[in-house]
Amino acid sequence: MGDENNPKKPHVLIFPYPAQGHINPILQFAKRLLSKGVKAALVTTVFLSNSSFSDPSSTSIDIHTISDGFDQGGYEQAGSSDAYLATFWSVGPNSLAALIKKLTEIHPVDALVYDGFLPWALDVAKQFGIPSAVFFTQSCAVNSVYYHVSKGLLQLPLPEPHLSLPGLPPLQVSELPSFVALYGSYPAWFDVVVNQFSNVDGADWVFFNIFYDLEKEVVDWMSRFWNVMTVGPTIPSMYLDKRIENDKDYGMNLFKPNVDACMSWLGGKPKDSVLYISFGSFASLGIEQTTELACALKSSNVCFLWVVRETEMAKLPYNFIEETSEKGLVVAWCPQLEVLSNEAVGCFLTHCGFNSTLEALSLGVPMLAMPQWTDQPTNAKHVEDVWRIGIRAHPNEKGVVRRETIERCIKELLTEVGEKGKEIRKNSIRWKDLAKKGIDEGGNSDKNIDEFIAKLL
Repeated sequence: MGDENNPKKPHVLIFPYPAQGHINPILQFAKRLLSKGVKAALVTTVFLSNSSFSDPSSTSIDIHTISDGFDQGGYEQAGSSDAYLATFWSVGPNSLAALIKKLTEIHPVDALVYDGFLPWALDVAKQFGIPSAVFFTQSCAVNSVYYHVSKGLLQLPLPEPHLSLPGLPPLQVSELPSFVALYGSYPAWFDVVVNQFSNVDGADWVFFNIFYDLEKEVVDWMSRFWNVMTVGPTIPSMYLDKRIENDKDYGMNLFKPNVDACMSWLGGKPKDSVLYISFGSFASLGIEQTTELACALKSSNVCFLWVVRETEMAKLPYNFIEETSEKGLVVAWCPQLEVLSNEAVGCFLTHCGFNSTLEALSLGVPMLAMPQWTDQPTNAKHVEDVWRIGIRAHPNEKGVVRRETIERCIKELLTEVGEKGKEIRKNSIRWKDLAKKGIDEGGNSDKNIDEFIAKLL
């Protein structure tokens, strides 16, 4: 790739929304660019750069900081999503512009890849005449729904219990992203997801963190009006094509994973015997739901590894950890990719955040879907009915998934695998192969990344 400081290398700024689920895929995309001879630099907030657990040896990507208005405490300091978003949207554009101006004197920026959540970044890029690509970290299906809302093509609240959109399966209202299904539930976040499309027509490229075969119908539909490129799945190369040396981890964690405890515990377990449970870095279960899940784990007598963040630990039933210590392990955070790729793990009970869904799909692990909010209901619908790599545990009228339902799903996928379970395992392996093919040399995503770089030379 030549000299690291060679000024002829295209210089691409990568700007994710400052949350784990957005940083991971966009940072991984930056590593792909780096491996192909591009100078890639990550833009993050002052607070996150000082507080994340990163492994500098895992990447030689430059990190630049801008202010979100909360340099001492980030999102928590703001006190509410409304306050955080309003301040970041007010402070961020000038801070990003100052960074680009500073870089112009050192190594001018050739392109900006910005998170769809941050449409104002496109306006900043235009001020400097810099080509730009919007990077969507959620699925094409979910973004198609938001697009239709933004253009007034979907009236809210929805008048019918189900709807049909181009390139998507028929969807019930409950299978739509929660900001749309429960109109008015989180107005600040609703504005963020819908406003992603306020200026998208001005972007030079529209990137999606998928491989073409995963959502080809909706990709083809979107390609009629944007320069759409699938560039995923953006998970570390060692779990897919293995073309980027030592790329085993995303390289930046907002929580510190308990690697040794998780991996040594999994070490002695038989193949496909463990249920891995995680609701990601943001979703939060209520006390009643936590209790139902804990009771289901106890009565199913299955080996389980359950990630319960420090802030959620108090919701566990009294003495649960001690009473289940022979069969289970509860940790505050874990190295998810290492866990999912371990042969002992036979099923992933997940909230169906898109990163978790894509990781499980790319590693061939069947899913037990318990979506909570935002894009997760739509992802869970695809897991069960479109890709057929898992089943949904449906909640009751109060929105709680009962222990009997969870237990029945665990049996179906892990302990007493029937015909449906076998079919799910077979489909999981098929999608795993397609994910690897998409990002490997000559795959659709790989070709798209090469085409993007060629335009910068």
